[in-house]
Amino acid sequence: MNFLDAILLGIVEGITEFLPVSSTGHLILTAEALGIPETEFLKTFEVSIQLGAILAVLLLYWKRVLLERAVFERLLIALLPALGVGFLFYASIKKLFESEMTVVVALFLGGVALILFEKFHTEKEGSVSDVAKMSYRTAFFIGLFQALAVIPGVSRAGATILGGLLLGLKRKAVVEFSFMLAIPTMIAATSLDLYQNASSFSQNDFWLLLVGFIVSFLVALLAIRFFLRFIENHTFVPFGIYRIVIAIIIFLVII
Repeated sequence: MNFLDAILLGIVEGITEFLPVSSTGHLILTAEALGIPETEFLKTFEVSIQLGAILAVLLLYWKRVLLERAVFERLLIALLPALGVGFLFYASIKKLFESEMTVVVALFLGGVALILFEKFHTEKEGSVSDVAKMSYRTAFFIGLFQALAVIPGVSRAGATILGGLLLGLKRKAVVEFSFMLAIPTMIAATSLDLYQNASSFSQNDFWLLLVGFIVSFLVALLAIRFFLRFIENHTFVPFGIYRIVIAIIIFLVII
């Protein structure tokens, strides 16, 4: 990997992290298209630069995350399932990153799920409009939906958003909760990955991580604002169609 690769991957991560299209899946496929060898460093890089995008959320939502006790408590509860899955199945999850077919299938099925959801879902009167007022039970189950995103190609944002809507949250509330939930989730995931692998990295590897981290942070600041404006007047159907189209193209061209 060189610095141009790190910049391109950072851009892809910053754009896709908060959209229901799977940032991890796009990073894996972009690395394949760039001809970057599959190494332990690449896997760690793909996880670590997500933290750069997540810190863009912290910059925008730090008051709610750190100063509102009700929000902080619900984030901790929603984090528990992902921590459990990551701790118990770390090695198996890393192996999943090696399969392009896993990404393609997850992209396709996720696109179908988004389209079907928008067709049949109706927001109920009385849906929760503030994440601070959701029940602890709801927060935990959203965390379970997020845990599905350990599978490459399953969007963390998409899983938590659809889960929150099914559990009775309003669209903007669940999107904001998905954004904020990414903060402790990715801090935990990145810390675990670096702890497991950092001793084998060179000084140049750490510079590549830093470049990807900074680029993803800057691009994510723009992507978050776009997505929040987009959901005010649009459904998730365009993202569902995109996932299906990109999965088919990847299957035909790459696989």
